[in-house]
Amino acid sequence: MMHLQPDSAAAPAMTWGQLLSRRRYPEQPQLHVVTDAPPVRGAFVQDYDRVVFSSAFRRLQRRTQVMPLPETDFVHTRLTHSLETACVGRSLGRLGGRLLLEETEGLAHTLPYLDSDFGDIVAAACLAHDIGNPPFGHSGEDAISAYFRSSAAEPFVRVLNPAQRADLQQFEGNAAGFRVLTHTYAAHSSGTAGLGLTYATLGAFSKYPRPALVPNTRLTQGTSEKRYGYFQTEAPRFQEVARELGLRPKSAEEDAADGCFYRHPLAFLVEAADDLCYRIIDFEDGLKLGLIPRKAGLRLLREMLGDAPDRRGSVEWRDWREELGYLRARLINHLVLQTARLFATRAPALLYGRADEPLVCQLDCWEQLQHMHQLTVEHLYHSRPVLEIEAAGFEVLAGLLDAFLHASFDPQSSARSRKLLQLLPEQFRATGPQQQATAYEQIILLTDYIGGLTDQNALSLFRTIRGIDLPKVF
Repeated sequence: MMHLQPDSAAAPAMTWGQLLSRRRYPEQPQLHVVTDAPPVRGAFVQDYDRVVFSSAFRRLQRRTQVMPLPETDFVHTRLTHSLETACVGRSLGRLGGRLLLEETEGLAHTLPYLDSDFGDIVAAACLAHDIGNPPFGHSGEDAISAYFRSSAAEPFVRVLNPAQRADLQQFEGNAAGFRVLTHTYAAHSSGTAGLGLTYATLGAFSKYPRPALVPNTRLTQGTSEKRYGYFQTEAPRFQEVARELGLRPKSAEEDAADGCFYRHPLAFLVEAADDLCYRIIDFEDGLKLGLIPRKAGLRLLREMLGDAPDRRGSVEWRDWREELGYLRARLINHLVLQTARLFATRAPALLYGRADEPLVCQLDCWEQLQHMHQLTVEHLYHSRPVLEIEAAGFEVLAGLLDAFLHASFDPQSSARSRKLLQLLPEQFRATGPQQQATAYEQIILLTDYIGGLTDQNALSLFRTIRGIDLPKVF
């Protein structure tokens, strides 16, 4: 049994009591008295609901997961992927929390509902984990980054400081997601709450708790440093979240001047849920689309489950797609149990910031998961339809950014610029309440707009402003 004792070298800076903060960002008045009894609809369940009902989440239904602009109903979008990841995350959180309660002396007395809290926090963070991803999948992030590194963008980025340029030239959907969750546009409201989520959910959401620009000497090559988690516009907000949760700074200085922190331990479960879902379910999509060889794919799933080649169950499968769904469900369940056990075992080290490797890398079938991913990359991610539409996405996003940047920074230069500026929704304009916006803030507003479009809306807007298509007149 594990004991709640401080480390012999130094007391941990992170504790479950602080990491599970129910306070909301920013501070909001309590609407009810907190008691020892579990609420019918707790703060973390409310977080989940707030994400579900947000317009940013709704737009994920028309945004690419793997196959851009899918024409078949069974291919996953960002929305269905997020829902499935949230289901897996809830199971991981509850199972991992239950194991901790059973194995850590004194924890059940101080945090009796830790397992349900874990499940609700991880589910809410998983639901939001892709909420900032731009159109056209991860290639959309690459397209935005490539544009801001191009000569066409040089007039706009040369006035920015290095940290601000890094935000744009290494554009990151996770940072855009943190902005969606914590930012309110001045044209909409005087508030700054975003979705008003709890600090605990914001911490679990933040898989990469660092800014874009960090000296290479400060990086340790851990999984939490592969990307970055917040733009310079949100740096003060992330510092506030880190202080509230007691996230341990990686800097030796108390104030963590470089903005790098160790992860909230539950972020490892959010990452694991995403890893399991995209590896296994993208593979399933590839099989259903006929892009990954069927027999080899089914054989790999059976091998990962340890099924004998001649295994006969009680059901005779007449449709291989139904068998595929059955094998996928069994495999996810099998790996959820393993991953929850790994988390419980590593939890003491995570509180000290001593472990920074993905949980799925420790699974017994990691090599097979890697082989599965390689097959998906070769046959699905690199299939001609995906590559063609992703290549088009580079043109669409670069074209939209360039047009609206010129219109925003020199609106009087041409009649076209004035018309484009009028097409831009008010909250994304650097006028009115945003009149004092810096050049960097103006550019971030435009990336909010372009990055928040669905695949279809981005393509339609691009074709319209280029005169390729004309909108319907009602």
